[in-house]
Amino acid sequence: MVVTNTLAEQRTVLHNISWETFETLLKETGEDRASQFAYDGSTLEIMTPLFEHENPKCNFHNLIIALAEEMNIEIKSAGSTTLKRKIVRKGIEPDNCYYIQNELAIRGRETLDLTSSPAPDLAIEIDINPSCVDKLDIYSALGVNELWRYDGKNLKFYHLLEHEYVECEFSIAFPLLSVKDMSKFIEQSKIMGEIALLKSFRDWVQKNIG
Repeated sequence: MVVTNTLAEQRTVLHNISWETFETLLKETGEDRASQFAYDGSTLEIMTPLFEHENPKCNFHNLIIALAEEMNIEIKSAGSTTLKRKIVRKGIEPDNCYYIQNELAIRGRETLDLTSSPAPDLAIEIDINPSCVDKLDIYSALGVNELWRYDGKNLKFYHLLEHEYVECEFSIAFPLLSVKDMSKFIEQSKIMGEIALLKSFRDWVQKNIG
């Protein structure tokens, strides 16, 4: 077992964890725990987020909801729900994830099972400090079409193409939104109030891509 403490995240890494043990831990710890799991074959990372991690998570969510509203795109938020598939022996709990292109396909569902449901169209992954598992590999195996990854300074957009992520300049879920534009507002969130940031962002969307 390896435990790493930082100002942003506390991580515990367990090795030689079977799929059955992973599912047992999910069941026994429940949905209300503060930590998030990432499982890659036999390695389980348990991450407890702290303020430096959670604040950008909230800002991303606020901006995405405002963006969808301004662009008149329907959306369904799935939060940090557990995404897992036994056949690939991988599972993860994103910081946020959303159904956008496939929103209608899961509208009205109360549970999510990736064996019968599509994967979320967009996932947000915040790792202020490096993770101990290959999260891009996990997300690609689960079939998440678009991934935004943020390390506290740099934001990258990835698009799933032939089972591998390719870094891209523009969002697939929100056409015309560039990583440069979103990065600008995430940086502004560090020095602006959240309501002022949302007003500024909405004004920008209306003028540029709304």
